[in-house]
Amino acid sequence: MNKVNPEAIRGLFVTGTDTGVGKTIVTAAITAMLRAEGLNVGVWKPVQSGAPLGKGVTDAERLLQITGIDERPEAVAPFTFEAPLTPMLAAKQDGVTLRLKELIAAGIPLIKRYEALLVEGAGGVAVPLTDDALVVDLIAELRIPALIVARSSLGTINHTLLTASFLRYHAVPIVGVIMNDGEVTEPNDDPSIATNAELIEHYSGLKVLGQFPCLHAEANSEMLIHTIRKTIQFEPIRQALAVQPMRG
Repeated sequence: MNKVNPEAIRGLFVTGTDTGVGKTIVTAAITAMLRAEGLNVGVWKPVQSGAPLGKGVTDAERLLQITGIDERPEAVAPFTFEAPLTPMLAAKQDGVTLRLKELIAAGIPLIKRYEALLVEGAGGVAVPLTDDALVVDLIAELRIPALIVARSSLGTINHTLLTASFLRYHAVPIVGVIMNDGEVTEPNDDPSIATNAELIEHYSGLKVLGQFPCLHAEANSEMLIHTIRKTIQFEPIRQALAVQPMRG
């Protein structure tokens, strides 16, 4: 098996405070923005569970559909399992024992093919990937910084601070936090939304890069680029990837 030199990986790991917080849409938006600026950036979903490939509903397929990257879903997500369980258990249900080295090695073709990768995690940082490794162990092994996607609604302060603490315990650099309104239907019903970002910054020392709004139409690359330009401070993301924006 080829061994990955983690220091050779140029990328950003998009993790979340929980499952369903909007990692995929944020990953797609960042990828679309970077590609529009001229960077040959790809996407990688090391492991996913909850649906089979082929129906267009997995995270890897959605990433490719939205960004327009010409890549095979099975290349972007080398390990896909149908059971809606944590990856370690979903794999075992299919008779597969996941190992961290194999998860990383499966990404070598993508690492070689692209200048940089947006790597989307599964669930949060403490999700079990193998018998002895969590998502945070994969991030640490890759030696790339993390971006935290958090829901904007009540409860997010606790989840975000715990996520940041766990990443720091494992010496993973954190670029910042993006709040996602994806699950918010009636913002006026949740007064915490107005102050959550400020309190996260105060107690974590992290920068909240912006609040990604709920999109009421089918997402596409142009829409996401327009949205991220309006709502997200993008320069820290460029700096994390050592990317300079194109000059027109």
